[in-house]
Order: sequence, then structure tokens, then C-alpha cells
Amino acid sequence: MIIQVVNFNLEGISHEDYVGAATQVASAFNELNGLKSKVWLSDEENNVYGGIYTWENRQSMEDYLNSEFYDEVLGSHPNFVNITYKVYDALDGPTKITTS
Repeated sequence: MIIQVVNFNLEGISHEDYVGAATQVASAFNELNGLKSKVWLSDEENNVYGGIYTWENRQSMEDYLNSEFYDEVLGSHPNFVNITYKVYDALDGPTKITTS
């Protein structure tokens, strides 16, 4: 299992507009192969947004990052700037103990 933490700042769009757009696109993430879950993040005060993605494997994440969908919703979106992400391998043994 792979955990990907994505962060970015909003530019030229309000928090409320972002929440509306995120709500509209959220169901499309259910169609991504290998995506187990996505948690949407918001720190409105510091203008930091993002997500925590749980992937079945690294290849699923790479396929997403190289997809047209990624490019449309995040990669080349004019209102999302300073995009960064960090990737972690999950420790399966301890994780199975602490998740349902």
C-alpha cells in the first residue's frame, strides 16, 4: 500500500469555490484504478489544500500522475499553485492492526 500526501495553494479562487469544485469532481476519483481512498484537506487560514491518497500500489499512483484526468483536475489547473507531493510506503503489519 502506498500513501501519497499532496499539498497546494489556491490562487484566484475562494475557499468556497474550491469546496464546490471539489464536491463536483469527488465522485470521479472512485473510477481511478488502484485508489483505495482519498481524504480532502483544507487549511483555509494558511491557504494550504490537498489530499491524502491511499493507493493499492505505486504503479496505480504513477498511472494517475501520468493521466489526462490528473492534468485536468490538478496538474495544469490554473487555480492550484505550488503543488507538491510526498509518497510513503505503508507498513502493512502494524497498519492492519490499527485499521478496520
